[in-house]
Amino acid sequence: MSEQQHKVEVEAQELVAQADTGARNLTGSLGILVATIAFIWSAFQLYVASNVPFWLVDYANINLIFNNSEIRFIHLAFGLILAAFAYPLFSNSRRDIIPWYDWLLAGAGAFACLYLVVMRAGIADRAGLPTDMDLYVSTVGLIILGISVYRTLGLPLVIVAGAFMFYVFFGNENFMPEAIQWKGASYGKAMWHYWMQLEGVFGVAIGVSASMIFLFVLFGSLLEQAGAGNYFIKLAFAVLGHLRGGPAKAAVVASAMSGLYSGSSIANVVTTGTFTIPLMKRTGFPAEKAGAVEVASSVNGQLMPPVMGAAAFLIAEFTGVGYHEVVIHAFIPAVISYIALVYIVHLEALKMNLKGLPKPPVHLTMMRRLLGVLSGFLGITILGFAVYYGLGWIKMVVPDYTLSVVLLLFLVAYVVLVGIAAQAPDLEVDDPNAPIKELPKAGDVGRTGYYFVLPIVVLIWCILLERLSPSLSAFYAIMAMLFIVLTQHPLKALFRKQGLGEHIKRGISDFIQGMIGGARNMIGIAVATAAAGIIVGTVSLTGAHQMIGELVEFLSGGSLLLMLVLVAIMSLILGMGLPTTANYLVVSSLMAPVIVELGAQTGFLVPLIAVHFFVFYFGILADVTPPVGLAAFAAAAISRGDPIKTGVQGFLYSMRTVLLPFLFIFNTDLLLINVDAGPAVIVFIVAVIAMMLFAAATQGYFFAKSRLWETVVLLVVAFTLFRPGFWLDIVQDPKETATGSQIVQMVGNAPEGGIVYLNLRGSDFDDPDKVISRTIQFKVGGEQGEERLAANGLTIMPEDGKILLDEPFPGTAFSSELQTFDFYGDVPVEIVSSQVDAERVWKEIFYIPALLLLAIVVISQRRRQTQPAF
Repeated sequence: MSEQQHKVEVEAQELVAQADTGARNLTGSLGILVATIAFIWSAFQLYVASNVPFWLVDYANINLIFNNSEIRFIHLAFGLILAAFAYPLFSNSRRDIIPWYDWLLAGAGAFACLYLVVMRAGIADRAGLPTDMDLYVSTVGLIILGISVYRTLGLPLVIVAGAFMFYVFFGNENFMPEAIQWKGASYGKAMWHYWMQLEGVFGVAIGVSASMIFLFVLFGSLLEQAGAGNYFIKLAFAVLGHLRGGPAKAAVVASAMSGLYSGSSIANVVTTGTFTIPLMKRTGFPAEKAGAVEVASSVNGQLMPPVMGAAAFLIAEFTGVGYHEVVIHAFIPAVISYIALVYIVHLEALKMNLKGLPKPPVHLTMMRRLLGVLSGFLGITILGFAVYYGLGWIKMVVPDYTLSVVLLLFLVAYVVLVGIAAQAPDLEVDDPNAPIKELPKAGDVGRTGYYFVLPIVVLIWCILLERLSPSLSAFYAIMAMLFIVLTQHPLKALFRKQGLGEHIKRGISDFIQGMIGGARNMIGIAVATAAAGIIVGTVSLTGAHQMIGELVEFLSGGSLLLMLVLVAIMSLILGMGLPTTANYLVVSSLMAPVIVELGAQTGFLVPLIAVHFFVFYFGILADVTPPVGLAAFAAAAISRGDPIKTGVQGFLYSMRTVLLPFLFIFNTDLLLINVDAGPAVIVFIVAVIAMMLFAAATQGYFFAKSRLWETVVLLVVAFTLFRPGFWLDIVQDPKETATGSQIVQMVGNAPEGGIVYLNLRGSDFDDPDKVISRTIQFKVGGEQGEERLAANGLTIMPEDGKILLDEPFPGTAFSSELQTFDFYGDVPVEIVSSQVDAERVWKEIFYIPALLLLAIVVISQRRRQTQPAF
């Protein structure tokens, strides 16, 4: 490796250390101490995720079972200790020692958390009545948490959390605008809410961090330590490096594969970018564009299931949607976004007339080349069918021995694949600045690491087939990964007839380093989710989201599209400088309820999962958006380009990601909501074509440089393919409407299993002088007329041609949703109208004119085409 490249890599690793694992470089006894604490943290998380505690009770009569609350307290205690030890408090602090004040901060932080474990019973007995000691502990804990957030993540999250705490204490003061004032809270009430119960710091967010996120981060760390990261990069280059802009395309694919297990866009940039960015520059990409490609693909990695930057578990928790369903909903948007980025890179290469890297000499007929390409796709398809149907068949045939059979199959497949890998030398990390005479053969690279797929297969099997919880699924995947880490080198040595001693030591070393790395990667996430708990706690205590909703409603003037744009901008701003998990927690707590509430008021109902994806996507885009975009700064450190220009270019490449949330809000088919397997394939194909056309339009290049009218037509065609229902809504009303006494008749005539929409109007519970509107929906059953309404807890009172609504009984379907109405106010709650979906022609009929317009653009551009399109 050249001296210059080594310097760049060291600087990049330093950047990711500061952001993810801790910038201190401790040696000797201090280094051993920090490593030991990190290892114990990982071991503790594996212990509480396993069945070992229950086995100890059953077979050894030892009760070491921790409940969910205690796990959260201990989880944060580890995070605060390691934050004090691994991250220097000041930028000019020494990196090779732990100053006295950090020992004090670590001890105080651990005491504040473990106090809740030791005094748990007493705290429960005096619920809501804190003692002086409770207040001292809460105050110290929050101060230590704020310092830990500052040293691990910087000022942005500290400022955001501080602003919310300020609002709690001073939101009732006269200097606050009247529109956002609330009744205020005493010091004791606020401290109890934030620290002593499970509503603030130790709420849902850190609960998910302790039970799920840690395990997936640990899984990724072990996968990386085993060599999977380098394997994925080299495999991507071997497959794609010979194409136009090959290194950039390989960077996108490698980042996508890293995104399967990575929880950080910055770490993704550094992991793959250290190798890909210099190669992109060598093949003709300017520094800023090379960095921007890596940034765009790494940020997209946070949207890639099953981990989604560790936010997938939080989304499942907050929406009430099963984790496996979240993975399915996230699949198409993430994949088509990556495909579009590969196409953008291809268009950039065409515009710059770039060539690929030299390919190894082969002498194949066209037919054999075609079969070679198809075999890759067929191999992936066969693997998917084997996992889903093969393992599913085993579950049907031997339900009581499924786990044993799968473990046996895993072991056999592992030994066979390691035997294949042992026939070739282990992959080395190459110097990207060294001259490349020719690319390695994809088959030669592939066979060295096929067994890395096995733990991912175990993970998918547990989630999608066994429907196990995410934490238990991750636990089994980690066990599979630990087995591979410990045995891959000794097993290869056996196949190669080499000595075992050195290779056994290497496996143990990889295991230890993987466990330590997983814990260090979690430091920032643990304190971030704890700090985000302050924001979530403030919202639950004050109802701040209602105030923000009123502000957005006022600014949007009732326009649905403008409301979504405002929410997108606010999510982008709120997400700046925050890691993925904290990012999602902030934007979802504040902005998701705004879309749901204002949408319901305007008659626009959208699934909650789509709303959370919307704010999540825009929050994630903050990583690439100047001036804060941290991923852009990481890429610029490697490319030696301008970080602001890199961020701007990366944002332009990410325009397809900006488009997607608006599309799946209006067309939930993209999220595969209520879409069967057959139509899902069609949705995917159409979405890929539409996204590639949108990418061509934004890049100003298709088969040739686009003229203005061609760009406009491409945008119209892409929009039509994404949302053909827009044009159909203009031609035909999407719903049939009834008013007055006809409402009951429409509900009675609706087909069984159909959806009925009710538009309500009445006095606002919080402001009786204000009249508000809301739309609700329900699926009708076998009853008729009023009985169908009553079955959903809706009691109607016809009066003077109007259909008035009585207050739903507690526990009925809409009792909580309709709490915004004052049923005893001056304006009674009225069902203004009812609606059912109208019978219309297929919306897909608009694909025909769209494709005809596309054909005109293709014919026009082919006449000016100067080089092959592919």
